[in-house]
Amino acid sequence: MIHQTAVVSEDAVIEDNVEIGPYTVIGPETVIKAGTKIHGQCVIEYAQIGKNCEIFNFSSIGKRPQDLKYQGEHTNVIVGEGTTVRESVTLNRGTAAAGQTVVGKNCLLMACAHIAHDCIIKDNVIVGYSTGLAGHVEIDDGAILSSGIGVHQFCKIGKSVMIGAGAMINMDVIPYVTAQGDRAVVAGLNLIGLKRKKVKLSEIEDIKSAYRILFMSKLSLDDAIAKLEESASPYVKDITDFIKNSQRGITRPK
Repeated sequence: MIHQTAVVSEDAVIEDNVEIGPYTVIGPETVIKAGTKIHGQCVIEYAQIGKNCEIFNFSSIGKRPQDLKYQGEHTNVIVGEGTTVRESVTLNRGTAAAGQTVVGKNCLLMACAHIAHDCIIKDNVIVGYSTGLAGHVEIDDGAILSSGIGVHQFCKIGKSVMIGAGAMINMDVIPYVTAQGDRAVVAGLNLIGLKRKKVKLSEIEDIKSAYRILFMSKLSLDDAIAKLEESASPYVKDITDFIKNSQRGITRPK
């Protein structure tokens, strides 16, 4: 159902069972897939919204990036199926650097969150109230960012990370840890999150061992990675691959 006061671009593609609320504007080059509900007074353009999403009032998706280098190049936003976008979220489209801003499946973007140009958010991620991601940030599966967090451009946050409220992230955060503070430091492993995901106890022990080698031994980072690469654990491999691909360096314990 499309409310009579909604404005929908002629080239927008609206699939079956989509609800569009009053005074919402659906701009050019937009696809809204089946089962999605868009509340009133939203603006969406240059975007593909997946199935069974819900987008709450006053959200802005696909508007031009807040990047002074942007020159009107053709870019877009992709939002995966089952994702919820709460009130007053801003989700900017990409720039020529990557071309897209991407949010994965079954994510929750809480009220007033800001997702800048060229960010990549994978599946089952939660971004808390008033948390802001600068351009080119990458967040891996299952990470949780609490409220009032700021993430520096080009930072990467690993799988199943938990970031405490008010943290300022200016370096990469390896998978499976918690981090907090200004500037953020690693505060331990996200054991609660790992248990909720039903990670086996033996695999959690592998992650604990990797943490001790990285942060509690006297090994250099290169030597620690070499030792960790002897492990057959896929969770440890996640950590070593993340560190080897880090461009900004990794967040460490205090």
